Amino acid sequence: MIVTGPFSSGRQAAGQPRLPTPPTGWPIGSYGTYEEAQKAVDYLADNDFAVQDVTIVGVDLMLVERVIGRLTWGKVLGTGALSGAWFGLFVGFLLALFGSGQGISYAPVLVGLIAGVLFGVVFAATSYASTRGRRDFSSASQLVAGRYDVLCQPRNAERGRDLLARLAMGTSG
Repeated sequence: MIVTGPFSSGRQAAGQPRLPTPPTGWPIGSYGTYEEAQKAVDYLADNDFAVQDVTIVGVDLMLVERVIGRLTWGKVLGTGALSGAWFGLFVGFLLALFGSGQGISYAPVLVGLIAGVLFGVVFAATSYASTRGRRDFSSASQLVAGRYDVLCQPRNAERGRDLLARLAMGTSG
């Protein structure tokens, strides 16, 4: 099984561990944002550095939940109806497409739409009512780190540190 995240492609790279393991290597840079760490690794790649020896490690992980807005019955039911409508249309089109041999009939599409809206509203209302007002807001969660360390295998760590020092000083070569 390959575990993927927001910064991974989902493919197993050659030579990488198949199970989650702590990173290895020597620290060659530390950055306040992922974007800065990514820029550092990109700089290494642009200078013909063996970037396969590099790992970006998020340290001091935090789960940040950003509140988007207040939930009301109107928003909950509207979102449920819209979500159900999309699913109902999808099912209705599939039934219409494969249901009869004489062209597309619009009756299954209409029935799917109505049933989808009905079920979407019922499920959204049931879910929202079960919280009993304990969560009257919507939010988006994100995993972030306090800092991002760039690690490198010992065989290339000194050269990597020198290159990143040049990047920090603003010299190109």
